[in-house]
Formats: sequence, structure tokens, C-alpha cells
Amino acid sequence: MSKDDNSLAHTRWNCKYHIIFIPKYRCKNIYGELKQDIGRILRRLCELKEVEIIEDAMPDRIHMLVKIPPKMSVSRFMGYLKGRSAVIIHERHANLKYNYGNRSSWARGYYVSTVGLNQKTIQKYIREQESEDRLSDSMSKREYIDPFKQSK
Repeated sequence: MSKDDNSLAHTRWNCKYHIIFIPKYRCKNIYGELKQDIGRILRRLCELKEVEIIEDAMPDRIHMLVKIPPKMSVSRFMGYLKGRSAVIIHERHANLKYNYGNRSSWARGYYVSTVGLNQKTIQKYIREQESEDRLSDSMSKREYIDPFKQSK
């Protein structure tokens, strides 16, 4: 197991995604003015959904490396992130509504790529899981009667 793994009740997970999305119409001037506020909004929304931001970079688009719990799909998270952030941005900066139309700050769609583990980490997990299963089985040994054997 790596130190990056998280856990739920009966699950060990390390789900990292590289996500990219852009402002609508590639409006760099708006984005430049609001860059810090947008960063705070996105960080807060991720925090509310228990999504960890590992890295983020924002020259003229949003690049994020995030850990999303397996109980949440990437598409659901992105719908939440882009939708809520657009509403909050337009509430805080009402003048955008007059210059750039409706409440959508982001272009349609996004790019997502998984960030995988190397083979050695996976093999180590499988070995550890196998030894853990053997240990738990040895602790709960019982005498079982085979129902398919004929008693003489």
C-alpha cells in the first residue's frame, strides 16, 4: 500500500484524475482579473465534496490534479464543480452577466485522464491482501462437514 491511499469502510482507494476545463469564449481578460477569487471558489467547492486538490495551475485554463473518492463519479463531480462555481462567480461579480450573457462561465465539456499506479504497487497490494485473507481464515477455522461425501 502506498502512503497516498485513502480508505472507506471496506475500501482502499487512490483515484487521481487530471482535469482540464476552460473559461467560456477563452476570455483571458476576465479570467486574469478574477483568477484568485476563482481559485478560492474551486478549492472551497472541492473541500465540500471531500475532493483533495493535489496540484492546480491556472495560466489561461484550469488544470487540476485531484483525488476523487470512488463513491462519486468524475462526471457528477465536474457537473457540480462547473455549475456551482459559475453561479457563485456570477453572484459575486454581477457585471459579468451584462458583458458575457448567462450564468455559464465555463466552456462546454472538459478533459479528464486517470493517473495510474505502477505495477509493483498493485502487486504489493495483492500480496498483502492475500496474506491478510489467509490470516483471517486461520483465525476462524471450523470443522466443516462436507455435504457431498457419503457417510458409510
